[in-house]
Formats: sequence, C-alpha cells, structure tokens
Amino acid sequence: MGVVKKSDNGKKVSRRKFIAATIGGLAVGGAAGFTLSRLTAPAAPFPREIQDVISERKLEPDHVYGALKTYVPGGWQDEFIMFSSGGHSGQVLVFGIPSMKLYRVIAVFTPEPWQGYGYGDVKTMKLLEKGSNGIRFLTLGDTHHPEISRTNAEFDGEWLFIGDKLNARKASISLKDFETKDIVKIPNTQTQHGGACASPNTEYVSCGSQFPAPWEPGRGYKPGVTYVQLTETNYQEYFRGTMTFLRFDRRTGKFDLANSFQIELPPYMQDLEIIGWGPSDGWAFTNSINTEMAIGGVLEGRPPLEVAASQNDFDYLHIVNWKKAEEIVRAGKAKEMNGIKVITLDTAIKEGILFFAPEPKSPHGCDISPSGRYIVIGGKLDPQVTIYDIEKIKEAIADQRFQGEDPYGVPILRFEDVKAAQIEVGLGPLHDEFDDKGHGYVSCFISNEVVKYTLGPPDYTGDKPFQVVDRIPIHYNIGHLATPESNSPSPKGKYLVALNKWSVDRFPNVGPLLPQNFQLIDISGEKMRLLYDCPIGLGEPHYAKIISIEKLKPLEVYEMGTDPETFSKHPQYVEGKVGYERKKEGDRWVTEVWMTLIRSTITPDIIRCKQGDLVRIHMTNIETTKDATHAFAVAEYNVMASIEPGETATVEFVADKPGVFAYYCVEFCSPLHLEMAGWLEVEPV
Repeated sequence: MGVVKKSDNGKKVSRRKFIAATIGGLAVGGAAGFTLSRLTAPAAPFPREIQDVISERKLEPDHVYGALKTYVPGGWQDEFIMFSSGGHSGQVLVFGIPSMKLYRVIAVFTPEPWQGYGYGDVKTMKLLEKGSNGIRFLTLGDTHHPEISRTNAEFDGEWLFIGDKLNARKASISLKDFETKDIVKIPNTQTQHGGACASPNTEYVSCGSQFPAPWEPGRGYKPGVTYVQLTETNYQEYFRGTMTFLRFDRRTGKFDLANSFQIELPPYMQDLEIIGWGPSDGWAFTNSINTEMAIGGVLEGRPPLEVAASQNDFDYLHIVNWKKAEEIVRAGKAKEMNGIKVITLDTAIKEGILFFAPEPKSPHGCDISPSGRYIVIGGKLDPQVTIYDIEKIKEAIADQRFQGEDPYGVPILRFEDVKAAQIEVGLGPLHDEFDDKGHGYVSCFISNEVVKYTLGPPDYTGDKPFQVVDRIPIHYNIGHLATPESNSPSPKGKYLVALNKWSVDRFPNVGPLLPQNFQLIDISGEKMRLLYDCPIGLGEPHYAKIISIEKLKPLEVYEMGTDPETFSKHPQYVEGKVGYERKKEGDRWVTEVWMTLIRSTITPDIIRCKQGDLVRIHMTNIETTKDATHAFAVAEYNVMASIEPGETATVEFVADKPGVFAYYCVEFCSPLHLEMAGWLEVEPV
C-alpha cells in the first residue's frame, strides 16, 4: 500500500490493515466504551493512540465512521469530482468526493486575481466584454445550475457549462484546463434560472428565462433600449419569457448564435429545465411559477408579489418538442430578433411544439429519471413530489386530449392523463436526484430533510413503487442536492451532497454572515447516513453536478507556447521573439513586449515606454515541470496574469501615468522568487 503505520507492538502494518484494525476495534468497543453495530470487519486490537484520540475528543461512533469514509490521504484520488455553482461569487467551485476538499475555483463571470482573470489579461478581458450586455461592462454574476457535456446522454467529462441568473449569460468551460472559453449574453432575455441543460450529444445547451422581459412586438428585448411601462395589462401583453437553445461547437468551445434558436413563452416565471433521452428524446421540459401573472406593487395598493403569485392551485409544466422546433427553424418559420432566430408564441402553438400540463403550485426542480421515462417535479408549496410519464404525455398529445388553453392559446393537457404518481414527502420539496437502484431523493426546504423514495418501472422493479422508504434530517434549509451522474441514464449512487442555505450552529461563529453548509451523505445502504459538514464561505452555491473522476482527462502542462483560448501555438512562441519595440499602430503608439518566464528570471527585466502608450506584453512560461506556475503583475497599474507551464498569455494596459514601476512574479516559485522581477519605466511626455 506504500504508506505504513506501526501497531502497538512495533510491527509495521499496511494502511489497509491499519484501517481494518481501527474498524475492528470500534466494532468491539475498545477503550472508548461503545459499539458500532453496522461495521462487520473482524475484531482486531484497537490501536492505543486511536483509542486516546477518540476518548480525548469524546467522539461518537458515527463521527469515526464518517471520518474513515471521507478521509482521502494526500496523493490519493477522490472517487468523484463535484462542480458546484458559486452563487454570487460568479464562479464555479471544484470539490473532491468523498473528501469534500475544495480543489479549484474556476473564474467565470467575475474578475479573479489569483488567476489574473479580468485584470488586463487580453483573453479574459475579451470574454467578460463579449458577455456584457452592451450598456455596461459586467463584473458581477450569480451562478446557479452547472451542466456537463454529454455523449448519448451520458456525461463525458469534456465541457462544463454554467449560467448567470442575474444577467442571462451562459459560459463554457473546457475540462482540459478548467478554464472558461466562451461567455454569451442570451438575446431577448433579462434573467435566466433554467441553468445549463445539454441535449443528448451536446448539440445545444439550453436554458429557460426566469423573470419575463419587456418585449417590443416582433423585435424582442434589447437591454437599455426596450421600454414598456409596467402595468398589469402591459405585463400580460408585452412581457415574454424564452426557452433558448444555444448551438455549441465542441471543437472551439464557442456558442454559435447564428445557428441557435429561441421559443417565445408567455410571461410566467419559468424555472428549471431538462432535456430528455430514451423515451423522452427530442423533448424538453421546464416548470413555471406565477401563472397568475402578478407584478406586485404593495405601495400602489396591490398585494405583495409572493402572495399574488401563489394563488392558483396549479402552475404549468412546459413541454417542448425541441426536435420539431429545430425543423421549424430550418424551414424558415422563425423570425430573427437581436441576433437569434425566434419561434414566436403563435408559431409554437400553431406548429404543435409547445404544450402545458398542470403542476402543483410554485414548483421548483425539473428532473428526469435514469430511464428517461419520468419527469419529476418538486412542489415547494405542495408537500408532494409529482411524477409525469412521458409515454402518457406523448399519447395524450397524439390524441389531443386537452382540458383547454391558457390565455395565449397554449394547449393544456389533463393532469390525470399525464401523471404517473404523486408521493407525499414533506414540507417544501424542491429538487430531485436519483441513484442506480431505482430511488429518487428530494430536498425538503421547510422540513429540513432529504427524503428517499422509489420510482416506478423500469427504473424501480420492486414491489413498492412510488413510496417513501427513508428520510434524514438536514442542517439547515436545504436547497438543491446532488448525487453522482444523476439526471443521466447511468447514475452512480453512493453519495449525496445537500447544498444547505443555512449553517446556524454547525460551525464556529465568524460573524453575522455565516457560511453555507454542504453535507455529504452516504446513500450506499438501505438507510442514509450523514458523513461530513463542509462550510462554504464563498458566495451562495445553488446546485452541483458530480462526475466520476475517471471521465476527466485534464492536461498536466500545456504544450509549449499554447494559447489556451484555442489550444494552438501563440505567434510569440512560433516566432521565438524576446524583447520589446515601440511602434505606431494607426493613430496610437504601442510598446509591444515578448517575454519569457522561468525560475527565477523574467526576460526582459526592463521595459521602457512613453506615457500614453498601449503596453502589450506577450508572456510565455517556458517551464515544462508540472505545477511550475508563474504570475505577472505590475505595481500600481492593476494588471495581473497567471501563466501555467507551457502557456502563453497576453496583457494590455495604457501606461497613462509616468514613473518607474516594479513588476514581478506573483506566484512563489523558487528560493530566488523575490529576485524574479523587473522594471517598467514610463517616460513622461
């Protein structure tokens, strides 16, 4: 096993035998005076040093069990990797499971100094600018629902996608280097909460809007331009939601708006979205709230929005035939609005691509069972999980069994015709995940618990379908939850992570702003078992995706001279330049620099320019050693870049202030790290 420990008698034992001895000692009680009935390893001497630790710290059996289940020694690998949204940090967080170690923060929508993201690095500055809304440079995001690219509906570990709810943006992240490659502002959409949802072979990354935006008829919504006075009448007539299908190019990692499309939706507040596979292949689903179309207005004599938007017993599950919608776009039946083809609401109804089914009021999660047969919805204001059967949905549509239409003419299916089951689970059910044994798991926000239930055939083939089989308390106010590779045909089970909004008394008091709490739960047995509490002090994470670590194939170092935007060779490396020159580009002077970084030298270590010059520095880290990262920053100029081994990066800034400014490698890299520096001289004019 490599690492060894010594037993009380001085003999060396392997790590495996050491752990077995520890568990065996727990099973027979040892000196701590307790039993652990669930552990069945044979009894063995319980090491004195472990007995002392347990006794001194007053640990209970479940504590020790959780420690052993989650401990991953340095140099060992976790079984799974979890990509969690970072909430209003605007980033993505990367955790190992079961260790719950935070391995990486991926910079996405928000400047991040350690990675030099948004601090003069040309690639990242262009990304943030491209993803802005045309009226201001956006440096704030609210990441909610990540997604992993798929092949035949299975997660393939090549790309990661994340949405920005606040600004209706979508980003792509390469899992070769865990860096953002594209950001797009979604047209005709002000906010989006439907997350990122990949079609079975990642042809599209889809999402639904959250709050409807004011639309100019036939022209859609344009930030900073479109204005419609907010009244109840105008809201119903001129505000619209969207379901967007962004075409994705796996080769470049870019979204292709020219080959993307949208479907115009009524001004309900659309929520989470999922695209199906198997029997639900070709169909997409999103739920909605506020079918009352309330706008609030307490000071104007109307009831609060949350009251007025919760009156109806049912809201609408949106059922979309996206494959047919794609054909309609190709047939030229869509109208271009603000750079994307839009299937208008009238066309969507006429062509039979949009249908509604009643769902209990204020639903949240929208998930699909492994077989692709069941669409599972949380109730939020209803204590039940509602499960729809795609076979029943398709049959009802084919037979045109509708109970009527909504105010815009969208056909509404009869609830009893499409429902598979309803399971009473608890208060405030939000979101469902699945394991590999036919079980669903739902988070209950109000009753603070995760509830485990059975699905129906073919997912569950036992004699108790659609029944609650277990529940576990959560600390506290659980929102989403995540299980490995759920919402795919092949979930892996074993673990569940509860993403909790409150931590209350779980951690030391660090002031009124308390961390979120991720709780790791063992779901491998008949009963769920809490293993670990993990504080998250970075934003408010919402949802996560978990993938087997074997599916990820990241680079260890870049091939020398790589431009990470395209994974091609940067011209500086190809041309082999080192040095700088001052030249005229159009009407302005540019000082262009070709720089190399290696322990412990920056070349050139003196750069001279004139006040007002655009300084453009191409940097190549010529290290070939894994983890030999360098970083570059200029004093008092707010410029920062991180350059990994083999990478070439470019920073640009205007030398608008005269003086002599130090620059240096910000990443500690060698005993002579402090000497890895240089000077920028800006001559006044």
